[in-house]
Amino acid sequence: MEISLTTPALLFPAISLLLLAYTNRFLTIAGLIRNLHKSYIETSDVNIKAQIGNLKRRVYLIKNMQSFGIFSLLLCVLSMFLIYESLQTWGSIIFGISLVLLMVSLILSIIEIQISVKALNIQLERMEN
Repeated sequence: MEISLTTPALLFPAISLLLLAYTNRFLTIAGLIRNLHKSYIETSDVNIKAQIGNLKRRVYLIKNMQSFGIFSLLLCVLSMFLIYESLQTWGSIIFGISLVLLMVSLILSIIEIQISVKALNIQLERMEN
């Protein structure tokens, strides 16, 4: 399949917005961790320690989401360069790998969202009781 130089360029806005969303999630979680850590030092509450463990997993996932997204963007640029140099086959292969990396990033995002929702539901249940 032959792709044009503009095909990989179509992913630039999508990947950029995803990376921005991932960064916002990371910054929000970093603030939560700092606040919970401060509370844990003051109270030594076991529930806070469990929440910090949950947030640690989420930070790990977000780091990987960002990494796969960045590698996807990098391979998009490489794909464009290869297509520009008339190396269509390699450009198409690299673009395909870029799409796979983007899919991995999105799958990790779904997992992170599920962990987040589960944690919120636990908090809501505690409030109801």
